[in-house]
Amino acid sequence: MGRLFGTDGVRGVANADLTAEMALGLSVAAAHVLAEAGTFEGHRPVAVVGRDPRASGEFLEAAVVAGLASAGVDVLRVGVLPTPAVAYLTGSLGADLGVMLSASHNPMPDNGIKFFVRGGHKLADELEDRIETRYREHASGEAWNRPTGAGVGRVKTYDEGFDNYVEHLTSILPNRLDGLKVVIDGAHGAAARVSPEAFARAGAEVVTIGAAPDGLNINDDCGSTHLAGLRAAVVEHGADLGIAHDGDADRCLAVDAAGEEVDGDQILAVLALGMKEAGELRQNTVVATVMSNLGFKLAMRREGIELLQTAVGDRYVLEEMKRGGHSLGGEQSGHVIVLDHATTGDGTLTGLLLAARVAATRKPLADLASVMERLPQVLINVPDVDKSRVATSADLATAVADAERELGETGRVLLRPSGTEPLVRVMVEAADIEQARAVAEQLADAVKSALG
Repeated sequence: MGRLFGTDGVRGVANADLTAEMALGLSVAAAHVLAEAGTFEGHRPVAVVGRDPRASGEFLEAAVVAGLASAGVDVLRVGVLPTPAVAYLTGSLGADLGVMLSASHNPMPDNGIKFFVRGGHKLADELEDRIETRYREHASGEAWNRPTGAGVGRVKTYDEGFDNYVEHLTSILPNRLDGLKVVIDGAHGAAARVSPEAFARAGAEVVTIGAAPDGLNINDDCGSTHLAGLRAAVVEHGADLGIAHDGDADRCLAVDAAGEEVDGDQILAVLALGMKEAGELRQNTVVATVMSNLGFKLAMRREGIELLQTAVGDRYVLEEMKRGGHSLGGEQSGHVIVLDHATTGDGTLTGLLLAARVAATRKPLADLASVMERLPQVLINVPDVDKSRVATSADLATAVADAERELGETGRVLLRPSGTEPLVRVMVEAADIEQARAVAEQLADAVKSALG
């Protein structure tokens, strides 16, 4: 039986993989494990529970609330809000636990459960493992002490969460956005109300698309995974920039005035230079993953900023940021973490800070993003190979070394075993797309030969 928790909580097709019974059971298990870990410190615990607009979130929220209350936890239901809003409110309200129901950028039939501990921080792997173990024990019939009478949790609706979060976002900005026209694609998701409101309060003229969630249309041909609509809207409305979120709004991608994409690497580069200028880039360092474009690495080197790279996943970026005391990190996909103001990736905050940089410098976003040149990437999936031998095959190591010599300093090679499938991903970057393609094909053949 595989591990329930992935890199970002528990996810699956709602009512098939992720059932109401599982949501209830995981919530009970989380309450018990956190109590044993001393998180509740002898007082009556409080949890903040939020969700994105997926239809399945309605019954899953009910299950989570029932599980927590049955375990003696008081619940504050904040309704439809972004993942980073739930994390923020967990911290700002002094809650002991936060629960977010969302499958992020996944299609509508999926849903997920993500837990936050006191302060709005993601759970450590060890706590997730203990919660999963306790959940399986309860599911197999092991009894647990159920509170009765006044010991059961109470449930309240906390409508103030929306305004509290928006005020938090706008208070962070170094300058207003007056004079900017911004198109926001809310992906018919959790930021459909929050992001336009925050931008408007900051002074921007706001045009919205993807802002009419009906429970079924989240991420449907919109948002950060489908930028065509945002590109067209920015050009049509003569906007200065466009901002795209995913379903739970922990991501942000952007579009410049000409409708060209500005990805997570470019956003990181723009914010890094602004934070360095303001003296806010601690240790003069940015944290990113190994999937960041080589152009980002070369730009940071040119600008005198150190780059630390981690395994793929925003949780690994966050771990490195906390370990080293760094203030900025993120992924090419648009997860950007500004640790002085957020405990997780926050797409609305990222978009606001990017727009604030445009307003402060009075430079078009395209000019700011040109600090780095995105080198062409070629990605080839090689199926039906023994991915466990990627790091130990001498023949493959020789092939990689030969490829790196051929590419020189303006190219790179990355081999990544898939986490869920029997395949290896070959990625090659180079200034010359044809060279990148040729090297990638050679390496794909080498992977087949060495690991097939």
